[in-house]
Amino acid sequence: MRDYDEITAFLGEWGPFQKIIFFLLSLSIFPNGFCGMSIVFVGGIPEHRCFVPGNLNLSEAWMNRTIPLEQAKGKLQYSKCRRYRLDVIRNLSEIFPDPDSVNISEVEQEPCLDGWVYSKDQYMSTIVSEWDLVCDDDWKGPFVMSVFFMGVLVGSLCCGQLSDRFGRKIVLFGTMATQIGFSIVQLLSPNWEIFCLLNFFVGFGQISNYVTAFVLGSEFLRKKVRIIFGTVGICIFFAIGYMALPLIAYFARSWRILLFILSLSGLMYIPMWWFIPESPRWLLTKGRVQEAEAILQHAAKKNGVNPPMTLINELKLEVMENEKKQHFSVIDMFRNRSMQAIGVISLLVWMITSAGYFGLSLNTPNLHGDDYLNCFFSAVIEVPAYIAAWLFLQRFSRRFSLSGSFFMGGGVLFFIRLIPSNLPTLSTALVMIGKFCTTTAFSVLYVYTTELYPTTIRNLSVGVCSMFSRLGSIISPYIFYLGSVV
Repeated sequence: MRDYDEITAFLGEWGPFQKIIFFLLSLSIFPNGFCGMSIVFVGGIPEHRCFVPGNLNLSEAWMNRTIPLEQAKGKLQYSKCRRYRLDVIRNLSEIFPDPDSVNISEVEQEPCLDGWVYSKDQYMSTIVSEWDLVCDDDWKGPFVMSVFFMGVLVGSLCCGQLSDRFGRKIVLFGTMATQIGFSIVQLLSPNWEIFCLLNFFVGFGQISNYVTAFVLGSEFLRKKVRIIFGTVGICIFFAIGYMALPLIAYFARSWRILLFILSLSGLMYIPMWWFIPESPRWLLTKGRVQEAEAILQHAAKKNGVNPPMTLINELKLEVMENEKKQHFSVIDMFRNRSMQAIGVISLLVWMITSAGYFGLSLNTPNLHGDDYLNCFFSAVIEVPAYIAAWLFLQRFSRRFSLSGSFFMGGGVLFFIRLIPSNLPTLSTALVMIGKFCTTTAFSVLYVYTTELYPTTIRNLSVGVCSMFSRLGSIISPYIFYLGSVV
């Protein structure tokens, strides 16, 4: 008896039908590129300092002395979280008209009791400036992204079960609607707490859309095209979405306007419903033979080939074979000592790679130079990284491709600490090389993991590893946070 791939071999490998599926499913990943990374600009931290009320009747000279100077990152600048006690400053200004005649540095300091003043040179508004997520509340900015990745974690757990139960197509479009819908609702967030809650559901929709598109493409495309789809196709469109983010953010300096413009991209997915069919492989697992046959007949017509006369009988046999298949659980990943070693190492590698990738991606505001250009370069570098991953997989062993990427990326990032502070451009270039290597490793990791496990638990194993990597994603915003305070 032939398996599903042999039954559908008459369709060919790269006909018009496969090209449409390849392109549309890759295009469906476009919003994922900017959805997760939009926090770089939505949660951007403008220059700020304590607000000083205007009713103190201070002269301009005294007003300029209300904020203490402090050393930060090798240069002297106004404090962002402290000011001199205003009652003392007011009393001194009445006695000494000239502030230079007083040693103001000895005046007691106080926190920003009246709020902050934010520079509008780069951003008109962000969630940081709107809800004062600075100083004692500066942990709330990274936490927004951690909540997003918590949603990604839950989505990783649920999307496989949802798509197995309700179908790939329903879940694909349902999670795209969830992602875009909650992004639009975020515009109406009255406070930080509501924004965080909504960000959880955005994360849930984002990963579910990605995984479901990946699975649907894998079930439609044959082996050679499947590898290109997984390492280049959907990844390139992810990178294009990522590249679009700084271009749009440059012109939309308000976080609400930025989210609204990004959310409008969801409108282009409505017509896709009529062009992306349900997975025939999934339909067969549910015993829906006639529907699977109709889709395959349509695919054959698109490709200009004739299906075999025995197609319906072979599909019925495939349904019977599916009913006999044994079900496996996570425990099967750790059945023996060899599998246990592979399992533990895989989980750790996935977690570390995810933390490194998102840590470097979210860290672009801390780099030298323009934030928009740095974010764009961080996105552009992913395109050659995905192509490099595909080339490595074609020419070298999986172990060499993965370990080589890790070694080169780790070495480059380690040497950044040795670069003199007067060469910030060189440091930024090394960060981009590190991002290139980490992205390459991440792409190779998907393929390598699928080949480490037997067919019976392959999908399960990749799902568990992907889920575990979300733990690394959750802590990655605080890697970025450390970069802003160290």
